[in-house]
Amino acid sequence: MKTINVDKVTEIIKEMCISANYFLSDDMNRKLKEAELKEESPLGRQILSQLQENLKIAGEDQIPICQDTGMAVIFLEIGQEVHFEGGSLEEAINEGVSQGYTKGYLRKSVVSDPLIRENTRDNTPAVIHYSIVPGDQLKITVAPKGFGSENMSRIFMLKPADGIEGVKEAILTAVKEAGPNACPPVVVGVGIGGTFEKAALMAKQALTRPAGSHSEIEYVREMEKELLRKINGLGIGPGGLGGRITALAVNINTYATHIAGLPVAVNMCCHVNRHIVKVL
Repeated sequence: MKTINVDKVTEIIKEMCISANYFLSDDMNRKLKEAELKEESPLGRQILSQLQENLKIAGEDQIPICQDTGMAVIFLEIGQEVHFEGGSLEEAINEGVSQGYTKGYLRKSVVSDPLIRENTRDNTPAVIHYSIVPGDQLKITVAPKGFGSENMSRIFMLKPADGIEGVKEAILTAVKEAGPNACPPVVVGVGIGGTFEKAALMAKQALTRPAGSHSEIEYVREMEKELLRKINGLGIGPGGLGGRITALAVNINTYATHIAGLPVAVNMCCHVNRHIVKVL
């Protein structure tokens, strides 16, 4: 049994919120550099170069890589042999978000009620997803999600007869309809299967997979590669101003589903695709 004081969780969440908003992850940095080499449009290459210059300035000056510092989405994989002490885990997580967004001078974008819309002033509460796994470790993933790309999310409740071609068409439709609004080049997270809400959660989780990695399932892996080629053939390009590179990666997660259904969720993220992982 491992015992973790929730104060430690607060401190780590604070640091992760700041780091995720100041520095791009290594996988996204690599993909942006590759994209500039592949882009054939002069304007597209210029935009990709400017994005990387922005990242350099943000890191050197310790300022956010994007003005929309997102709503904090947090995934916790909790080993079943982990015991928490010192108070409420959820309160500790939200305290970490509050401290991170306040001390890191990150934009406070959360309102307490979706219709009354009064700002909470510290970017809490976070959206928290828990899962219990074997072992005695705590894995924390922080993924601040901006709403330019979040607003382009789609869910399709397809018929089983639509099959794999219907799934591909749904994903392409979501990207085409998003156009420049998701701040391309994007990472496309996809969830296939489960139920309405499970598909959406898988799409969100897919965005936290390293860009350039692929599913272990062969047909899914091939679909990821095919869809990336097709999306980059749409001509939307960097900034939505035309070019070859509309997406940097397509990440697909799948799950069992009902005989009568074929849910498909698409959750896109802009080129920053912020995500950071720590294991205790």
